[in-house]
Amino acid sequence: MNMFQILLIGVGLMAFMVIGYMAFAGPSAAKESARRLQAVRFRHSESTTDRVEAQLRKAVASRKPKMHQIAGSESRIAALALRLHRTGKGWTLSQYVYASVGLGLAVTVLVYLKSGAAMLSLGVGLLVGAGLPHMIVGHFIKKRGNDFTAKFPDAIELLVRGLRSGLPVTETLGVVSTEVPGPVGEEFKLVTDRIRVGKTMEDALQETADRLNTPEFSFFCITLAIQRETGGNLAETLSNLADVLRKRAQMKLKIKAMSSESKASAIIVGSLPFIVFGLVYWMNPTYLGGFFTDDRLIVTGLGGLTWMGIGVFIMAQMVNFEI
Repeated sequence: MNMFQILLIGVGLMAFMVIGYMAFAGPSAAKESARRLQAVRFRHSESTTDRVEAQLRKAVASRKPKMHQIAGSESRIAALALRLHRTGKGWTLSQYVYASVGLGLAVTVLVYLKSGAAMLSLGVGLLVGAGLPHMIVGHFIKKRGNDFTAKFPDAIELLVRGLRSGLPVTETLGVVSTEVPGPVGEEFKLVTDRIRVGKTMEDALQETADRLNTPEFSFFCITLAIQRETGGNLAETLSNLADVLRKRAQMKLKIKAMSSESKASAIIVGSLPFIVFGLVYWMNPTYLGGFFTDDRLIVTGLGGLTWMGIGVFIMAQMVNFEI
């Protein structure tokens, strides 16, 4: 039995287990019952808290991200274009594709010249060519999102000061686009440009919320939507929102500091086998050369990488806290 047959059997067993789990798992009866009871409570309750929560859920449901739905479900190309736009680097789809293909071919050729294993070289090339650009784009998206979140409370405070001085909301959005640097100013400038070409403020803000996909800006849009339906002092509402966002950022920093030791341990444990393998192969290539030529060792190495990947994923989820 050669390596291809063993891999085919392994993929078949994995697919069989996944299909079996999906067939027998089914929906949770307890969660469905709780959801129905909650819907009845929101419909017939006389409590002010329940009514406010029902209004919030109604506003959230009416402002679903249509662009994200189209990009994520109907068009993978649109989803990729949306990810590239979130980086703020001006990268195009053609540049991303060329970079991925070129990187994959280069890695495939280098691994083949070093090991002589065609299938292994192709697998490593596909993995690096598809995974590394995706990780780089994700890194820049996360970095830009963090920069936006850090400056966003200051932008809201600037909005509050403009509203209290008597300026309309659209004018204060223009002030934020010129006074706040970085991603916040860029996104608010796009919002003001959409308003100038004829779109409503709600639609312009919702397009930005769909593209950014950050909870902070979604809170901002939902706050404006609820205030528009229920009325009240918009400046005071936005001031409270800025205070909540600052406290949320402080809580994130506290959680990051408390979990830094666990994250460092997970990184060391996850990267140590790869470092040891690379050092041993660099000092004595013949000792580990069988992992690139022997079918049994190749299958063993791929299985070890799979289980190590599962372990690293579990450790990452254990130290990943969301608030």
